[in-house]
Amino acid sequence: MKKIPKKKRKVTELYFNEYDSTAEIYTYNTKLKKRLTAYASTYPDLCQLIEDDEQGGLRFEIDKHRVSIRLTAPYNEQRRQSASTVAKQRMQLI
Repeated sequence: MKKIPKKKRKVTELYFNEYDSTAEIYTYNTKLKKRLTAYASTYPDLCQLIEDDEQGGLRFEIDKHRVSIRLTAPYNEQRRQSASTVAKQRMQLI
C-alpha cells in the first residue's frame, strides 16, 4: 500500500548551484509535472525525468538556463479597476 503524503508535505523544490549547468526540480504540483514532462519529451537534451517516487512526486534535471523565476508586483487600485473594466467589456462582446 502506497503512503500518499499530506498536502502540507507536497512541496516543490528547486536546487541549483553556481558551478553546475543543471538544476533539479522536485514537485508534486500536477500542472508543473505536466509541463515538465511535456518539455522533457520535446527537449530530451535539456530536461530529463530522473526520479518518480511513486507517491506522486517527480524529480527532473533541467538545464538551469531554461529555469526562470518571475516576480509580479501587486496591482494598485487604479490598475485593478482598469483591468476589471476591460474584462467586463470583453465579456459583453462574447
